[in-house]
Amino acid sequence: MSDDVAPSSPRKLASTSSDSDFSTPQSERSLKAHNHADGENGEEHGPTAAGSAEHAPLLSPGYGRVGRDDERSLDEETAYAHEDYETHQEESKSQWYLLALTLSIGGLQMAWSVELISISPFLLSLGLSKAVMALVWIAGPLSGVLVQPYVGIRSDNCRSRWGRRRPFIMGGAVATMISLLALSWTTSIVGGFLGFFGVARDSRVTTVCSQIWAVLLVYVLDFAINVIQAGIRAYIVDCAPTHQQEDANAWASRLVACGSIVGNLSGYVELPELLPFLGNTQFRVLCSIACISLVLTLTISCSIIGESDPRMLSNLSTESSAGVISLFGSLFRSVKRLPRQIRRVCYVQIFAWVGWFPFLFYITTYVGGLYAEPFFRENPNRSEQEIDDILEQGTRVGAYALLVWSITTFVASVALPFIVVPTFDVPDRPDSNPMTRSASDASGSPLASRTVASVRFHKQASSKLSPSRIKRTFSWCSPTMFQVSSLTLRRAWLLSHVMFAFLMWMTFFVRSTTGAIILIGANGIPWALTNWAPFALIAGEISKRDAIRRGLCPTPPTDEGHTLAAGEVDETAEQAGVVLGIHNVAISTPQVIATLVSSLIFKVLQEPRGKPGDDSLAWVLRFGGLCALGAAWCTRLVGEGHQD
Repeated sequence: MSDDVAPSSPRKLASTSSDSDFSTPQSERSLKAHNHADGENGEEHGPTAAGSAEHAPLLSPGYGRVGRDDERSLDEETAYAHEDYETHQEESKSQWYLLALTLSIGGLQMAWSVELISISPFLLSLGLSKAVMALVWIAGPLSGVLVQPYVGIRSDNCRSRWGRRRPFIMGGAVATMISLLALSWTTSIVGGFLGFFGVARDSRVTTVCSQIWAVLLVYVLDFAINVIQAGIRAYIVDCAPTHQQEDANAWASRLVACGSIVGNLSGYVELPELLPFLGNTQFRVLCSIACISLVLTLTISCSIIGESDPRMLSNLSTESSAGVISLFGSLFRSVKRLPRQIRRVCYVQIFAWVGWFPFLFYITTYVGGLYAEPFFRENPNRSEQEIDDILEQGTRVGAYALLVWSITTFVASVALPFIVVPTFDVPDRPDSNPMTRSASDASGSPLASRTVASVRFHKQASSKLSPSRIKRTFSWCSPTMFQVSSLTLRRAWLLSHVMFAFLMWMTFFVRSTTGAIILIGANGIPWALTNWAPFALIAGEISKRDAIRRGLCPTPPTDEGHTLAAGEVDETAEQAGVVLGIHNVAISTPQVIATLVSSLIFKVLQEPRGKPGDDSLAWVLRFGGLCALGAAWCTRLVGEGHQD
C-alpha cells in the first residue's frame, strides 16, 4: 500500500501535486480537523461563485453559487480557491486505464447475451412449458433484489488481501462458468448419470430430471452473474477519480454494447462448423465462448487495476459479521439515509425500468408478430407446423432488429460523451514556481491563505505556459468542440426518456418489419443513456462525497457539506457496494410490476395463436412509453451532480 494513502481511506485518491503538503495521512487528518474547527467557529472554507468558477479543480462552475453567508472579498476568495486548486486534487487516469478498468463488464455482457438469446429456446427444447418459463425468468429480478445488495454490503466490509471487490468478482466468475457449461451439457450430464442406474435417455424420468437440472442452473447462473455485476460496478466507483466517473461509466456502456453486438452476431453464424472443438451444438459453443471471454476480460481488469489493501481500512461496519436478516435490516436503514441525489436517481429508475422491461422481453416477439401478420391475414387457418415455421422466421427478423439496436447503442455510447458537457471539470496541475511560497511557509499552517499579491504574482509568472492557455491555443482540435453547452448529463437522460416514450407510441403507425427495425434501432440512443447516465450520476455522487470527506475536494458552502467534511456522516451507508445494491433493487423491482401489467394486457387483448389482429404486444410497449414519461418527470428533480 502506498505511503500517501490514509489508513482510513476507502480507496486510493492520489494528489497530482508532488510537492503538496497534503500527500501524507497526517496532513489529511490535519485538514479534516481544521475544517471541522473552522465550521464550529462559523467560518466556511468553500470558494465563492467567482472563485469556484475560476479555480475549482474538480467541480464545474456553479457548484458554490448558493448558500454563502459570509462577506469575504473577491481577492480573499481567489486566494483560497487557488490554494484549494493546488492541494485538493485527484489524479487523472488515462483512457487506457479506464478501458482496462471497465473491460470486464464487456465479458460479463457476453454471458448475459447468451442467457437472453439462447436459454429460452434451449429450455423449450427440453419440453418446458411457457407457463413454467415465466417462473424461471423470475430468477432475474429475484437475484437482483437479493444478491446485489447482499454482495454490496459484504464487499464493502471485505478485508481480504486481494481487495474488497475482486474476491467477489472472481468467485462469481467461477460460478458463472460452471453453470453455463453444465447448462449447455444438460442432456449429456443427466442422461449419462441416470444411465448408470439403467434409466433410458429418452424416458420420461430423464426428461423431467433434465428440466429440473436446467431450471436450477438458470437460477445459479442469474445469481452468479449478479455477484459479478455488483463487484464490477463498485470496482469502477472505487478506482476511477471523481471527475472521471462519467468517462468510466461511458466506457462501461460502450463495452456492454460491444458484448451485445458479438452475442447477437453469434446467432447468425454456424458456430459448430467453425469451432467444433468447443461443442457440437450452437448453444454449447456460445456458452464456451462466453466463458472464455469472461476469463480473459476479468483477468485483464483484475490484474492491471489494483485495489488498495482493505486490511488497512478502519471503517469496518459493526454489522459486517451479522447474519443475512441483520444485513438486510442494515440495507433498509441505508435506504432511509441515502443522499438526496442518489435517492432521486432511484426514483427515476423505478419508472424507467417499468418501461424498459417490456421492451427487452417482448420486442423480438413484437417484430415476429408484424412479420407473421400478412401471412395470418392471407390464411388464418394454417396448420401448427406452418405457424411454427412462420414465427421462427419472424424471430430471426426480430434478432436482426436487436442487432441493429446493439450497433446503434454502441455508436451512441461512443458519440454521446463527446456531446454531453461533463459534470466535473478535469483538474489541471498547477504550474510550480520556486519564487512562490507554499501555503505552509506562509504561517506554518497548511491551510493558511496566501496573500493576494502572492497569488497574483504566481498567476502572472505562469500565465504564458499555463495549462488553460495551452488548452485555448489548441481548442480547435479539442474534444470539447463538439459539446453542446446546455446539454448536461441529467438533461440528456431526461430527453432519452421522452425519446423512448415517443418511439413506443409510434407503434400506432408501424405496420411493417422495416418500420419496426427503424424504430428499434433508434431506441439504441435512449438505451445508451440508460446504461450510462444513472450509473455515472450515482458514481460521481459517491466519489464526490468521499473526496469531500477526505479533504480532496473543496467543501460545499452548505451545512451538509461542512457536516460531511467534518466526518459526522455515517460513511458505511454511503459506500459503493451498498448504494449500488440499493440502486439495483430500484431496477429489479419494477420487473414485477411490468410482468403483472403485461399479463393483464395479454389476458384482455391477446388473440388465439395463428389468428390476425393481435395488437397486445404493441399496447404493452405503449404502457412502457407512458411509464417513461413518469421517469422524465422525476429526472427534473435530479441535480446536476456538482450542484447537489
